[in-house]
Amino acid sequence: MSTDLKPTTPVEQGPPPPARPLGRGTVRAPLWATVTKWVLIALAVLLGAYLVQRVISAGYGIGVVVVAVVVMAVVAVYSTRRAVPMKYLLPGLVLLLALQVWPIVYTVATAFTNYGDGHAVSKEEATRSIIANSVQEVPGTPRYRMSVAVPAGSSPDTGDLALLLTDPQGKSYVGTSKGLKDLPSDGVSKTVTGKITAAKGWTILTARQVNARKDLANLAVPTSDGGGIKPVGLSEAFVGKTTIVYDAAKDTLTNTTTGKVYVPRNAFWVPQDGQGDAFPTGWKENVGLKNFSTLLTNETIRAGFLSIFVWNVVFAVVSVGSTFLLGMLLALLFDDNRIKGRKVYRSILILPYAIPGFVTALLWRSMFNQDFGLINNLTGLDVDWLGNPWAAKAAILLTNLWLGFPYMFLVCTGALQSIPGDVREAAKIDGASPFRTLRSIIMPLLLVAVGPLLIASFAFNFNNFGLIYLLTKGGPYESADTSIGSSDLLITYAFRLAFSGVTPNYGLASTVSIFIFVIVALMSYAGFRRTKNLEEVN
Repeated sequence: MSTDLKPTTPVEQGPPPPARPLGRGTVRAPLWATVTKWVLIALAVLLGAYLVQRVISAGYGIGVVVVAVVVMAVVAVYSTRRAVPMKYLLPGLVLLLALQVWPIVYTVATAFTNYGDGHAVSKEEATRSIIANSVQEVPGTPRYRMSVAVPAGSSPDTGDLALLLTDPQGKSYVGTSKGLKDLPSDGVSKTVTGKITAAKGWTILTARQVNARKDLANLAVPTSDGGGIKPVGLSEAFVGKTTIVYDAAKDTLTNTTTGKVYVPRNAFWVPQDGQGDAFPTGWKENVGLKNFSTLLTNETIRAGFLSIFVWNVVFAVVSVGSTFLLGMLLALLFDDNRIKGRKVYRSILILPYAIPGFVTALLWRSMFNQDFGLINNLTGLDVDWLGNPWAAKAAILLTNLWLGFPYMFLVCTGALQSIPGDVREAAKIDGASPFRTLRSIIMPLLLVAVGPLLIASFAFNFNNFGLIYLLTKGGPYESADTSIGSSDLLITYAFRLAFSGVTPNYGLASTVSIFIFVIVALMSYAGFRRTKNLEEVN
């Protein structure tokens, strides 16, 4: 066996390969940036944990899911080098959901409920409140000196409430919703009257903190004989017994003193025999399409809604049209190079826009005063501007013209200056008159530029709550029904339904808001389609 050994060819040693260029995978962030990133992520997790505790204490289970999803999204997006676009989009998405989507969803959900005055809590909470308020002091029982406390380390705003009690013999107790037990004397300090000022393991609440705890009214410390110890004032508690009992099997309330039975009806506990008053505390429940039906079929509300809707459309259209027309004419006037001192004039014209709107509205309100107002004094008229329905509407339109034309003047000035000069020169060479040039060239180009702004201005004026509220407050009122004013817009009408009057009705106000949303959306859609047609023409 022989082997041929061939000489090996030496391998040439070439130049070293070039260094790998720094790319996405080789760039390393500075240490301080990495530390800062993880500190911020940790803070977000801690904030999420804090919010979860608050949401749990408030009883909103769905809120726990939402907070958990957001925190997990923050960790997943910012803890890796991937999903770079999402690192920029996530804050905007969270704010969009919190400030835009959630209010819309909540408003729609409220429109299908009877949420309002007397219907702000659940049925269980309403029943518990009625029973707690029915406690009456048992004659001959002692009164306790009382301090309100929470467990040490708990938040005074959300911690579990407890009553630190001292009976007439000087013995101390701690009472919670679970019962009464002795309070060890170690670490307990009292005043000369027996009121406990300090106790080991407990935080005594101040008077302001006690007043802020609305759930204190529902706290009753159960006693062995079936009664309960209820606070009265800030320093005393008494032994009492409830006069109202709840039968879960029959779903009824019974007054043990009178024997009257109450049954649930229309979200209230009402007497079963129809005699007497219902309990004033009701509960929130789903009412389906009742609010929509009320808005469309109730004669008073429907008539008021239709009249307000017509005025609302007229107000928005006239406001946009008048302010745009005046602003455009002034912009065309000062677009002429032959006018000297145009910068000074333009500065003066935008002064009304520089003054806060609420100041201008209040100023015009004083000028529209029938007896002492500047307008009647200068013109010699005796018009009741704010007391006559038609005069009030004219006063609103005049004030809004003063407030709105500087904005249109600025917009039209900018749009006119963006129109190429050679277009006008070409029209002039072709023999077009100034009016023909304005009608056929300048106006189409101007409308393309300001069309979306006109739509936005329409939507703003359709919901111009501030001007109406400051100038007329929706009045004057033509009939005894003070819920519908002559100059009301739909938004001020919804506000009055929700937050004023004898029985605020948030559900019905939310229904009005949905109608406003649909109306503005449809009108804006038609306006944008019209703007698109102008762009295609140009």
